[in-house]
Amino acid sequence: MDIKNLTIKGESFKKPLILAGPCSAESREQTLETASELASFGVKIFRAGIWKPRTKPGGFEGVGERGLEWLKEVKEVTGMLTATEVATSKHIEMALRAGVDILWLGARTTANPFAVQEISDSLAGTNVTVLVKNPVNPDPELWLGAVERLMNSGITNIAAVHRGFSTYEKGLFRNLPHWHIPIELKRRVPSLTILCDPSHIGGRPELIYPISQQAMDMGFDGLMVETHINPSVALSDKEQQITPYTLNSIIKALVIRDTVDSTERLNELRREMDEVDERLLDLISKRMAISREIGRYKVEHNMPVLQPMRYDYTVNRRIAQASELLVNEEFIRTVLEAIHEESVRQQLDIFGKEDVNG
Repeated sequence: MDIKNLTIKGESFKKPLILAGPCSAESREQTLETASELASFGVKIFRAGIWKPRTKPGGFEGVGERGLEWLKEVKEVTGMLTATEVATSKHIEMALRAGVDILWLGARTTANPFAVQEISDSLAGTNVTVLVKNPVNPDPELWLGAVERLMNSGITNIAAVHRGFSTYEKGLFRNLPHWHIPIELKRRVPSLTILCDPSHIGGRPELIYPISQQAMDMGFDGLMVETHINPSVALSDKEQQITPYTLNSIIKALVIRDTVDSTERLNELRREMDEVDERLLDLISKRMAISREIGRYKVEHNMPVLQPMRYDYTVNRRIAQASELLVNEEFIRTVLEAIHEESVRQQLDIFGKEDVNG
């Protein structure tokens, strides 16, 4: 795929490229105060959501078109470039008319080829910079397909934004990083600029720095960070936004490597392994929670903790699966025995508490 190195308003950028600003433009004062403080720290691109469709109706869904006037004022007062999310051809028409410099497609939009095609058709003949966030589900083909649709409409200034992938499981991350997917995208399109959105991956302020540094270590070109003048009162995603001052501290702390270390691939594999280990811990925790529920059920129905037939069935079934997955059967037996032993201990603990309370 023939993609040029990203330029914005005809100019190349210095790594790391930083886009920062609130999840949503909520008021003129909040927008301008956040932008002014970011500009004082040297941030050149201000991002803010104007249209914010939520998962469920009834929440704050953005200020709409009037917020574009605030973005115009940000440009006039600070000299910053502006960026906002678009999801329809009407959004594009209004944003371009207001002079917005950078448009981005959100995760839900990227996952919908019909929406991406509508946007691509609307952008034909323009020279605007477009950022494409990964789709909500971990599908590199959907992500790449969105980029291709834009290219087919003549859009040349395109970058990808890694914001993580949705999961119903509650764990360390709000959205699972699945770092191997942006790595695969970069492998297939080496010239594609890739940014990281640590706000949506982490979902918590304390994770912004480590995720940002990890992205830099992996050769990402920049960051898109949700930044609010007063996150505690934000109308959307307040749990993951940080202040401009905190962002400035993070940027100063980042280590940017000009050359690729010879152990880069090893580090990538280790990061993938760390991610899998974190998910394993989450799953084991969930399994033990189910074991405790089973223990309570057995107490209520006067059933014994140990049920050998069930245990034999489970172990034999999993061992059969192990061979299909190229995992050593004896290793899986050892793991299952350890998990079963801990499950029994958790259930016996329930029985002990019932005996004491009884």
